[in-house]
Amino acid sequence: MFKQSITHYKMKCIFNWSGGKDSALALYHCLQNPDLEIKYLVTTVNDAVDRISMHGVRTELLVKQAESIGIPLYQIRLPEMPGMKEYDEVMHHHLSQLKKEGITHSIFGDIFLQDLKDYRDMRLSEVGLTGIYPLWKRDTHELINEFLNIGFSTVIACTQARLEHIVGKELSHELIEALPDDVDVCGENGEFHTFTFKGPIFSKEINYKTGIKVFKEYQAPKNADDSCASTTSQKTSGFWYCDLVLV
Repeated sequence: MFKQSITHYKMKCIFNWSGGKDSALALYHCLQNPDLEIKYLVTTVNDAVDRISMHGVRTELLVKQAESIGIPLYQIRLPEMPGMKEYDEVMHHHLSQLKKEGITHSIFGDIFLQDLKDYRDMRLSEVGLTGIYPLWKRDTHELINEFLNIGFSTVIACTQARLEHIVGKELSHELIEALPDDVDVCGENGEFHTFTFKGPIFSKEINYKTGIKVFKEYQAPKNADDSCASTTSQKTSGFWYCDLVLV
């Protein structure tokens, strides 16, 4: 008598990796889902300065993250300030290429920005991909507490101008409690961005030291790349960056 073999088909996915806390927590949950097979960590990189788009983290730290996680890194190189048309064309090209490799789903760490999710879903549908959002509509206080309580550690790499005092600091329960009332504790409105260097998804900690702090001011956002920033237009916006250096 023959025993029937049952094959479990997994969804082949790319994971949109920013290097920050929301990405790390979303990936943590995805790696526990037997229905998902994550083929690549996909990150957009500012080619002019060789740093993660928006977050400003050096690419060598990004590479160390991917090595420690054990998933191949797929870098999408962008000019320093791409327009929406240029950004969409580049992303469409890469997503189409990934679709040819059998990718069917694209995973994001977005939490509650509906306009950004709608934009992502529209662009994915153009190439026949489907979005997955493991953290969608979860309470951000609950998320940040879970992130810290399960052993993740992250450092604030970039903040809005008014939050200069926290850039370069490691996120903690105490720091979260001290944030202004109008700041989302996950920085989902673009208040701050992070680099995660330790936690259950990593085989080893990424060692870094803090470098200089710089302030940069930008014109209205020209793309919807960042998972923590709304697509709504702004006139100008200033950000503090703390350089993180691999040691």
